[in-house]
Amino acid sequence: MPPGPKPLIPMDPAQDQEPEGTPAHLLLGRRGEDAAEEFLLARGFAILERNWRFRQWEIDFICEQDGTLVFVEVKTRGPGSLGTPEDGLTAGKRKRLVRAASEYLSRKKAWERPCRFDLVTVTERQGALWVEHHENAFDLQTLRGGHAHWQPW
Repeated sequence: MPPGPKPLIPMDPAQDQEPEGTPAHLLLGRRGEDAAEEFLLARGFAILERNWRFRQWEIDFICEQDGTLVFVEVKTRGPGSLGTPEDGLTAGKRKRLVRAASEYLSRKKAWERPCRFDLVTVTERQGALWVEHHENAFDLQTLRGGHAHWQPW
């Protein structure tokens, strides 16, 4: 994504569909994923799956963009959070994403498709959600995998 101002998405707590008593961090996370979905759709991504799960692993979004499968992790932080949303994409989290993506590729028989891992960060500030997209958020070679940049084995 070219540099420039981050898109601003006003928060609307009235749209929360979670049961009363849901912890604030879960509500913020849901709003962050909703903002990420809106952001991705506005940029031409086709969303194939949301919150795709395999065992204990989850991929927030599996998308397609120009023939490439894109596995998207969303990290949301509220005011007063320690660290940035990017800090949440730890080495352990990257490995879990690769394991889940590997299972998805196996189930869909899609190993020959080009793939990448993106990060969408969402930060709550001044009553709004600020969204930023990090394409190719990490390189699989750093995880000791792949003979091609898109093959996590």
